[in-house]
Amino acid sequence: METPGSQSSLHRANLERVVRAVRLAGSLTQAEIARTTGLSAATVSNIVRELKEGGTVEVTPTSAGGRRARSVSLSGDAGIVIGVDFGHTHLRVAVGNLAHQVLAEEAEPLDVDASSAQGFDRAEQLVSRLIEATGVDRSKIAGVGLGVPGPIDLESGTLGSSAILPGWIGTRPAEELRGRLGVPVHVDNDANLGALGEMVWGSGRGVRDLAYIKVASGVGAGLVINGRIYRGPGGTAGEIGHITLDESGPVCRCGNRGCLETFTAARYVLPLLRPSHGPELTVEGMVRLARDGDPGCRRVIADVGRHIGSGVANLCNLLNPSRVVLGGDLAEAGELVLGPIRESVGRYAIPSAARQLTVLPGALGGRAEVLGALALALSEMGDSTLLDGTLTSATPAFT
Repeated sequence: METPGSQSSLHRANLERVVRAVRLAGSLTQAEIARTTGLSAATVSNIVRELKEGGTVEVTPTSAGGRRARSVSLSGDAGIVIGVDFGHTHLRVAVGNLAHQVLAEEAEPLDVDASSAQGFDRAEQLVSRLIEATGVDRSKIAGVGLGVPGPIDLESGTLGSSAILPGWIGTRPAEELRGRLGVPVHVDNDANLGALGEMVWGSGRGVRDLAYIKVASGVGAGLVINGRIYRGPGGTAGEIGHITLDESGPVCRCGNRGCLETFTAARYVLPLLRPSHGPELTVEGMVRLARDGDPGCRRVIADVGRHIGSGVANLCNLLNPSRVVLGGDLAEAGELVLGPIRESVGRYAIPSAARQLTVLPGALGGRAEVLGALALALSEMGDSTLLDGTLTSATPAFT
């Protein structure tokens, strides 16, 4: 039995600090572990040796700053996490290990506005299929990250806006999926998960303060402050799509007029082009035509960029992020949309905040949210289970 403050309890705490640092980063050199945890190089070296002998971590030769180093990552067979991303038109699932390697990934079309039960059933089936394809023991599942296109009430776990997902009114997504899979499920909105995905794997790597802007059927922002997602007390932080641009503008689905979303989201923008470009036009098609030189598509994308830039300028003035990452299909337009965003930021943001800001397209494309779901599951799992060699106390319910 460990006594608080004893050598054994201190050693255990240091083990967990090292495991947590490696788990969240994917891989770190021993020098990086020392800087991250505040432990001495000698202590880190001894702990890494112990964890390697126990099969918890793997150590591989690498280089850092031109010098030889050793990269430490969690063992590939230490456990797995699952990411589930519900979009308005798709369901995407990924399976990854604790070393941040994606083992399997698949997407299929799905209209989440229709029925939550159908969506959860499809997710259960797809998760089961991918687990079987990887051949991983289901007892190794450490947890599931779940993304939905709407704000989550942090107290109740319910979707916080029936206007965004009318077919999901009253549902508790994490509870619903947990009942089907029999493992811990952690839920967040898609913009927050996009921010996590880009922060861990994409354009936000190495940045402590950033905003991930997703423009799709709606418009949302995932906010990272000092390396952590900021959700607000009710879970609705980042609803940038409902910043008012024009009090006499179009009526938004939230009930207000002239929200940023009414000038930028697909459901409002595409009708501007469909009379001349056909009723089947999509955002992906609009971007493709714009890149090929279509003047109408270029004009609409530039207008959307300027409107997004107005919202980003407000974020700069309030939060002063060092980086903004644009996600969703619109990011594929590159400078056609990023240039107008920067133009508006330069016009409306405080000059000092604008100078410090970098605006980049997302590096992960449509995978940002599902990879963010993996990152969420990784961040929420406990380290003591890894050290004790037991990942889950419950047997997964799905077959």
